[in-house]
Amino acid sequence: MISSQRVILGAGLAILLLITAASIGLDVKSRSDAASVNHTVEVLKKISDVQLLVRRAESALRGYDIYRTPDFIDEFEAARGRVAPALGDLKLAIRDNADQVRLMEATEPLILRRIAVAAEAIRLQTSGDNEGFLAQRGRGEGRGLMGTLTKNLEQLAAGEEKLLAAREADSRRTGTVLLGIDVAGALVILLLVFMVMRESQRAQVALTSSLHETQAAKAALEAAVAERTEHLVAAHDELRLSVNVLQSTFRSMAEAVLVIDADSTVLLSNPAAERMLLHRAGTNLRNLRALSDVFQGDGVTPLKSDELPSVRVLRGEEFEDLEMIVRPHSGDLARHLMVSGRPMRDGQDNVSGAVLVYHDATASRETERQLQQSQKLDAIGKLTGGVAHDFNNMLTVISGNTETLVASLKEQPELQRTARLIDDAAERCAELIQHLLAFARKQPLQPHDVEINAAIADIAKLLRPTLGEQIQIETVLEQGAMTAHIDPSRLANAVLNMAINARDAMPNGGKLLLETHRVVLDEAYAQANADVRPGPYVMLAVSDTGTGMAQGVQEKAFEPFFTTKEVGKGSGLGLSMVYGFVKQSGGHIKIYSEEGHGTTIKLYLPPGEGSGVVTPTATPQAEGGAETIFIVEDDSLVRNFVTAQLQSLGYKTVAAADSKDALQMIDAGQEFDLLFTDVVIPGGMSGRELADEIARRRPGVKVLYTSGYTDNAIVHHGKLDDGVMLLTKPYRRNQLAEMIRKALNGGASASPAPPPPA
Repeated sequence: MISSQRVILGAGLAILLLITAASIGLDVKSRSDAASVNHTVEVLKKISDVQLLVRRAESALRGYDIYRTPDFIDEFEAARGRVAPALGDLKLAIRDNADQVRLMEATEPLILRRIAVAAEAIRLQTSGDNEGFLAQRGRGEGRGLMGTLTKNLEQLAAGEEKLLAAREADSRRTGTVLLGIDVAGALVILLLVFMVMRESQRAQVALTSSLHETQAAKAALEAAVAERTEHLVAAHDELRLSVNVLQSTFRSMAEAVLVIDADSTVLLSNPAAERMLLHRAGTNLRNLRALSDVFQGDGVTPLKSDELPSVRVLRGEEFEDLEMIVRPHSGDLARHLMVSGRPMRDGQDNVSGAVLVYHDATASRETERQLQQSQKLDAIGKLTGGVAHDFNNMLTVISGNTETLVASLKEQPELQRTARLIDDAAERCAELIQHLLAFARKQPLQPHDVEINAAIADIAKLLRPTLGEQIQIETVLEQGAMTAHIDPSRLANAVLNMAINARDAMPNGGKLLLETHRVVLDEAYAQANADVRPGPYVMLAVSDTGTGMAQGVQEKAFEPFFTTKEVGKGSGLGLSMVYGFVKQSGGHIKIYSEEGHGTTIKLYLPPGEGSGVVTPTATPQAEGGAETIFIVEDDSLVRNFVTAQLQSLGYKTVAAADSKDALQMIDAGQEFDLLFTDVVIPGGMSGRELADEIARRRPGVKVLYTSGYTDNAIVHHGKLDDGVMLLTKPYRRNQLAEMIRKALNGGASASPAPPPPA
């Protein structure tokens, strides 16, 4: 009996071995089936990648056709560059399928031809060859190619999907058979166990005891495994959370982060690095040096190869905020970068790689540059205004006495012509100084609400004979009433200066465009342009199709006496005057220019309230009188000239050199009918303060101010105070007579300033 049981047990073991061998074979086949399924899925993904790249290129072409922005060209080139590698990967993946290979060989030329047709369409559009582009589109080659290649790719995908279904079915059959064999093996094992248990009934007590011990150990082991598994699950969850947090932080950083190995190959990069530096994993930083020029923070001194951040950090150096400027050879804008670096070390303390962090400081450096330029222009303006003030004093005497000299030399024509030459030269000097004062924002303005569209339309009519027939003048004016609070005469002068500059930039003719729009400059624009207040503006744009300006020329365009014209063809004060007028009016000015394409100058003017008004016509020349004029002027030449001119007009005169002498004469009882005072005088107070002090003592006193430029006592932010009369130096005898008469016949009276608080 025992012998037969052993035979049966041996047979069972043999059967079990056969089942095990079959199970192993089927398991190998199951793994092979799974690998085939995975391969088919990977092929489907590669087909999808090719389809996506072709569609992305097609979408970029359509986007550029509609919007004409360079971003779509970049998107097209990126897709185009990835098509060939993707096709290579796909062909490699299907090399074991002859049908798919033949279909792929027919499809690949279609895809490459479609990409080439799209590239040619973009080239025709960017080069301005609209006829070539329309002809190409008319042929419809791109649409035909797209339809055929799409159909072929779908056929490829369908074949792979069919193969995938067959392989999945085969895998399921193998799994079913394997499960059956496992069940049979389990039954054989149970039978063998049963036989073993029957054979070992003799040792039942010992076996039972051993079984109890085994079960107890098993329970303990299961409990330990369950506890360990719980700890592992918790640790895995914590690790996954930490990884997610680090990945989110890494991907959302505004700074570009690169992790490189010892060979300067990028191992890891965040989206900011790909966007800012165009660096991706696998890129070698050494190869990128040939694509751009790198300079130190001054933008002039080249950064040597051994001073590059990647080289320094791989030497083991640590650094913070290394400043450098990168100028790509592609013509893209230069970037101002601040770089920090830390080396990574292995267990032997050798440098195995590094971490580089790049901060893009381009915008902040540009804001600093604009602020410095504004401060420089402001400093030049203050210096210019002071010099012009002194020159005006001298010119007042020269031009006034020359005018008298011309009149007195009627009997001597030769000498009279010489005197006229002096007079003309003085007049030109006066005009030059007025230009300087306009730049320095020291000219008084007479601002009021001006209907800007009507004003520009009138100016455009005046420009046509000035610019000539070869310049085509067009206006694009926003509909509806639109007023700006400005001095209309200064506006006309500014537009004329810009138009003349535009004409000189178009020697062979071109187009001058005048545009008006309502705009709002927001906080973001104000932060990028230090001298701008956010809010609504009336925008006047003057555009030409001329030669354009280089960046260096744009930065100096508003500086007085800066010109790119030949000697004798420009004073260099045209745009300086425009700049001063706009700033003095409380506005903003911006130049947009590209060499070879033209220039647009945008004037952002303060908006007015209500409809525009008509500029009043000039009053007729006034006559002299017999009243007493109190002259306060610190320059003796000017004081003597004014005294002589007023006396020649029949007026009585009293003169003082400063505010202190003037007040002493007032306190002594000096009588007069009009106070004629310079704005800037010595003696402890300005002309305005002197007038206010006299008004406290003699309420209702009439005042006429004069100045080569005005200060805040007369002009608040460049605008005349209500009721204040000002005669700007240098002036002629008839201008002096007219303003004196106007002031006496009901001009402004000085109102005493309120006393200081107790």
